[in-house]
Order: sequence, then structure tokens, then C-alpha cells
Amino acid sequence: MPLKTLTLAPQLPPGLILFPCLNRPNKTLKFHQVLVFILTFTAYAAFHASRKPPSIVKSVLTSPTLTNGTTASNSDKGSFNFTRNPLQNDTGWAPFNGAHGPHRLGELDLSFLLAYSVGMYFSGHIGDSIDLRIFLAVGMLGSGIFVIIFGLGYFLDLHSFGFFVTIQVVCGLFQSVGWPCVVAVVGNWFGNARRGLIMGVWNSHTSVGNIMGSLIASSVLGIGWGWSFMLPGIFIVIVAFFIYLFLVVNPENVGFDLLGKEVEMSGEGVALVDSENNETEDVESSIAIGFFEAWRLPDVASFAFCLFFSKLVAYTFLYWLPFYIRHTAIADVQLSDKTAGNLSTVFDIGGVFGGILAGFISDVIGARAVTSVIFLFLSIPVLTLYRIYGSVSMFTNIALMFASGLLVNGPYSLITTAVATDLGTKALIKGNSRALATVTAIIDGTGSVGAALGPLLVGYISTIGWNSVFAMLIISISFAVLLLINVVINDVKGKLNDGKWLWCRIFTR
Repeated sequence: MPLKTLTLAPQLPPGLILFPCLNRPNKTLKFHQVLVFILTFTAYAAFHASRKPPSIVKSVLTSPTLTNGTTASNSDKGSFNFTRNPLQNDTGWAPFNGAHGPHRLGELDLSFLLAYSVGMYFSGHIGDSIDLRIFLAVGMLGSGIFVIIFGLGYFLDLHSFGFFVTIQVVCGLFQSVGWPCVVAVVGNWFGNARRGLIMGVWNSHTSVGNIMGSLIASSVLGIGWGWSFMLPGIFIVIVAFFIYLFLVVNPENVGFDLLGKEVEMSGEGVALVDSENNETEDVESSIAIGFFEAWRLPDVASFAFCLFFSKLVAYTFLYWLPFYIRHTAIADVQLSDKTAGNLSTVFDIGGVFGGILAGFISDVIGARAVTSVIFLFLSIPVLTLYRIYGSVSMFTNIALMFASGLLVNGPYSLITTAVATDLGTKALIKGNSRALATVTAIIDGTGSVGAALGPLLVGYISTIGWNSVFAMLIISISFAVLLLINVVINDVKGKLNDGKWLWCRIFTR
């Protein structure tokens, strides 16, 4: 039969050309899968590490105090007054100090995340059309440069709000390149089997990156907040170098195929050969799927808008948790900026376990929507308990923060990885093999709009009271649950039609 060609990235990464021993037959498919796993894991951990400094330096930039000169702590409404004490030496950093400091910080978060969400829609479609390795490396390099420039504002004594907003907007655009690229690459290298668990483990890079960013930024906060940006920025630039050198986008690029077929490589393209029947199969055209066509894929819209509210909650914690801890006394003890930043990593540690657990459970029961709803529903009482009892003692604070991270980040991780990959590969039914980055960008881009909205709202609502902030988070989670109800019903009906209850499937595996 006539042979159609699939034009993939035609060149091997420079690192594999410099070191031929990394190619077949010296290295197996398993070796390259591990290499891709490590590279993409480190790449997105570096992205998240570079996003963490703004949340760590918030308290230093605002340095709010109560009118009586004492540091803000719990009150009946959980609020505090930003009227400054004239005797306070730590005056913060203009334009983020003063009564409207939290508002400016919320607007700064909005500028980054809104640019990120808008850029996500475009970067996903572009990523399906060009070499993902180069695209990802450029995104990382640009992100690192502008994170460093933000930190230079400290050393150059800059106080223009427009300067910081501009830097965050451009940085957000570069950061939007990362997620569609890494998900598409991992989707190319790993099949459907145990996808939830594999993606759950892999997606812990988000929490690992947050932890790294928090610890690095907190460790140098005492010598100047600019260093909290410089070090993560340098780190992501270094990782970008390794991505450019060694990341292989498709197994076919190095002569492997996940379907157990050999790959014929030629200057014109790639063909798959069935080694058993000695027949050459057609490989479908690699034209990228249309943006609106991807929206019409089953369940894409439901999960995208669910992620809008789920990511709103997750990013509120990402950007404001250290600030909340700093201004909420725990066992009547007010923590320092550095201690609050370090303590906030407990939420991300919980997120690591949450992503893995959600992925494992979704593999076992075969229903990702059901798993997401269970986690979201359970997070409501846990967040309520964290607000009420988190200040009682350090133990209760850590335990409830860990549980909150586990339940909030579990569905967020599941939807942005395994669910997005599942939905993206459904385009194969229509003969389009390059939809994954586009579908991933739609889901995470929509979620990122919520991520932009959450921190902005907190900047304003927190001046009213933290109880109001937690009420907003619980309402958002409730909407996320409602948006998945129809998908859950369809999942359950599908299992019933197969003659198996969900709980039965657990014991029959």
C-alpha cells in the first residue's frame, strides 16, 4: 500500500549527536523513557520554583502592622488593619507598602497569570506545529531572564509599579510555553497503561518546584528580596540548557515506537512496520487540530471549567499561603517571614501525595471524574477545619495544611495531566495524532484564568477578613464539583452498563 509520511522533528537533539552512545542500539526504550521523565519533571519543577518568589516576598514588600503597632494576628473576623505604625522600621517596598499594598500585590499576580492563561491558548496550538524541544527551551530561557530582571528591581532600587507589571506580563507569556510542551512530550512517550499513577508521580514536579522555590527564596530573604528571584531565575536557565541538548520529543525520533513496531527512518519522514506481518502501516497526517474542534471533543469543556475553579483555589494557596501564615498567630506565636515561607511547603508536600493518590485511585476504579469529585468534596470540610483550628497549635496547623494540600492538589494534578492526556488522545479516533498540546492548553489555559482571578480577589478580600477568603475558596470548590456532575453520571452509567459496579472493579483487578 502507498506509504504516507509523518514529518516529525527531523533533527536529533544536539546532546544525542555529541554522545552517540545515547542512541540505539546502545540504549533501550526504557532508558529514554526515564530520561524524558527526568528532564520534563525537572523542567516544570524549575518553572514552578521560579513562580514561588512573589508569594515568599509578599510579607517583606508590605510589612503590615496593626494600628497599635503589634503584628497582625487572628481576630474574630480574621482581618487586620494596614495602617502603618510610624515607629516601624521595616517600611516595606513601594509601591507595595501602605494601606493598598495587598491590592497592588493581587494586581501583580493578576498581570502574570492573565498573561499566562492567554499565552497558554496560543502556545498549545503552536506547540502542536513546531519542535517542542526548541519551543520549551525558549520558554524556559525567557522565563529565567525575566525572573532575574524582576529581582534586579531590588538592586537598582526601582519602585515603578508599571515596571514590575510589565515584567510579570512578559514572564507569564514565556511561562505559558511550559505546560503544553511537557505534557505533550510525556504523552508521546507513555501509553495508556497506569497513566493516572505515572502522571500522578510525574506531576509532583509542581509541588516539588514549589517546595524548592520556597526554600531557596526564604533562605536568601534576609540578605535582600532580590536574591529570592535571582537564584530561581538562574536555575531555570541552567535547566533550559539541558532540555535543548537532550530532550527527545517523540520515540520515533530515535527509532522507537510504543506500539511494539519498528520504525523506518528516512529523510522524508517516518513509517511504522509491523514486524509480525511485515506490513507497512500508514501514519496519519500530523496537521495540528483546530482550536474550536478541540473544544468539541467529549468532556473537554466540563473539565476545563472545573479546572477554572480548582486552579483558582490551588493558586490562591500558591501565592498567598506564606502571607496568611505570616499574619496568623499559631499557638499565640507570630512566625517570621522565613519560617512562614518554609512552613508553607507542608501544603506542597501534601500535594505530592495527593497527585499520586488521585492518579492511583483513578487507575483502579477507571473513572477520573469520580476521583476528582471525591477529592474536591472532601476538601471542603478540611479547609473549614484548617481555618478554624489551624492556629490552635503547630501540630494541628501542619496536619490540616497537609490534608488541604493533598485534597486540593489531587484533582488539580489529575485533570491537568492524566485527564488532559486522555482527552487529547481521543483525537486519534478522528485521525489526528497531534491534538495533545492543544487540548492540554485549552484545559490548563481555562484553569489559569481562574488561577489569575483567585490571587487578585484575595488581595482585596483579605483586607475584609480571612474568613471571607476561605468562604470564597469553598464556594469555588463547590462550583468545580457541580461542573463534573454530568461527567460523573456518565462514568457511573458506563460502569453499570458494563455490568460492573465501581467498587467491584477495585477487587477484580
